[in-house]
Amino acid sequence: MGGNHRDQALQWLEQDPDPETRAELAAILDRGDEAGLADRFAGRLEFGTAGLRGELGAGPNRMNRVTVMRAAAGLARWLGPGRTVVIGYDARHGSEKFARDTAAVLTGAGCRALVLPRTLPTPVLAHAVRDRAADAGVMVTASHNPPRDNGYKVYVGGFGPAAGSQIVPPLDEGISIAIDTVGRVDTLPLGGDPEILGEETVERYLAAVTALPLGPERDVSVTYTPMHGVGAATLLAAFDRAGFPAPRVLPEQAEPDPDFPTVAFPNPEEPGAMDLALAAGARDGSDLVLANDPDADRLAVAVPGHGLLTGDEVGGLLAEHVLGRTRGDGRLVATTIVSASLLPKIAAAHGVHCAETLTGFKWLVRAGGEDERNVFCYEEALGYCLGGDGGRPVADKDGISAALAVASLAAGAKARGRTLLDLLDDQARRYGLHRTRQLSVRAQEPSRITEAMRRLRAEPPKGFAGLPVEAVEDFAVGHGGLPPTDALRYRLGGAVRAHVTLRPSGTEPKLKAYLEVILPAPDDVATARRAAEEHLTALHDAVARAIGG
Repeated sequence: MGGNHRDQALQWLEQDPDPETRAELAAILDRGDEAGLADRFAGRLEFGTAGLRGELGAGPNRMNRVTVMRAAAGLARWLGPGRTVVIGYDARHGSEKFARDTAAVLTGAGCRALVLPRTLPTPVLAHAVRDRAADAGVMVTASHNPPRDNGYKVYVGGFGPAAGSQIVPPLDEGISIAIDTVGRVDTLPLGGDPEILGEETVERYLAAVTALPLGPERDVSVTYTPMHGVGAATLLAAFDRAGFPAPRVLPEQAEPDPDFPTVAFPNPEEPGAMDLALAAGARDGSDLVLANDPDADRLAVAVPGHGLLTGDEVGGLLAEHVLGRTRGDGRLVATTIVSASLLPKIAAAHGVHCAETLTGFKWLVRAGGEDERNVFCYEEALGYCLGGDGGRPVADKDGISAALAVASLAAGAKARGRTLLDLLDDQARRYGLHRTRQLSVRAQEPSRITEAMRRLRAEPPKGFAGLPVEAVEDFAVGHGGLPPTDALRYRLGGAVRAHVTLRPSGTEPKLKAYLEVILPAPDDVATARRAAEEHLTALHDAVARAIGG
């Protein structure tokens, strides 16, 4: 596109319906900012299984009304007229505007667009797609990305276990090809005012998640933060309907705020993001500190005085919670290739099948055969999907239902004079201690990540931190019957068992390493934890050197 960036920008200005991005682009043109033009017009946001996600601004390489309208028009062409699409949105900059533009384009193309009544969590949208047997769903959110980002997730509808789940290949390619056929957005036929759903949509979601199997105990005190997102009202309503005491909501982060003023990065996993909530939980004497990410599809769990539990720790606890409260044949649990190896042991103890999938809930919720019921799945990045004997309300990760289940677990433990930490010790004694940690190496150029993976395949390490590599699993060739993906897993032996899994990030130029150390079932769990942390630190340093080499 090189020398044509100025012409492309002028053509963009002619069709852009948004005065803010028109003014932004006009200012760039007026000052002759060629680098700014190239940054916006030399590429474009690519539509994939995660839909669209990127920084707000003018041009095809940004999230804006033109980009969203083209995506909606492509989705409409891929679906065909007469289809029903449910649309949700969070409280980020531009989200409601993007949702209404999507509805206008879809109805103009002959589809029926149903817009959620207000800013709501992503799980409410995912449930509404299933509940209404819609043909598709759109959620306008950038989840836990920085404040200047927004995004566009697409869900498939229909019937069956995958209804209301995020798209998988080749559906994303089909939608992307349809988007490529869309011309200027100012020529698209637009529908009138959108059809706004009523509050009964939220009520039906609440009824579904509070019907999941919970224990009888309700005595638990919770400090909660929605991280400036949209989870608070829905979570409080769910706790009330399920009979739990109302959580204390962190006032500094209680209201939706697209600028996320109290956190550098609105992700509960980020260092410092939970500091205010942890301090409040300690002051309040709470049993638990819970946090949703801004669109409330993920859940962070902390015990005051101890800190944040890992996603693998919470996943193990929730797995036993669900398996202990569901019955019948054909039950299945699932986790991903980058999560801990604890879940298969829990599944075996309960006599159920455990499946392993690629990362992402679009794969997890599709795990299992025709005669299996996927009653629980999770990934280490604080995502959990719970079901019961009556099925699962959401075919995606859900931070609201997970919060209910964690509160139930904590209440049950409290009734016996115990905490979640005691339950983790019980699992360590039963299944062995599984400790995990992550490492990310960021690169200025994405090509360096590609080169690192090529080198690690061509010259496999003999070991890490004194632990020899006993086996290498290359997922690029579709290991274990999974679709091919760019990932490597090293199984280590020697003094302790360990796993190292490497994969490039799907959204950022960085290589991610997932580390796990497994120690035999210990009598003294505290001593075993200290030993495992020492092994993880040595493994962390060794893997960092290998990646950077």
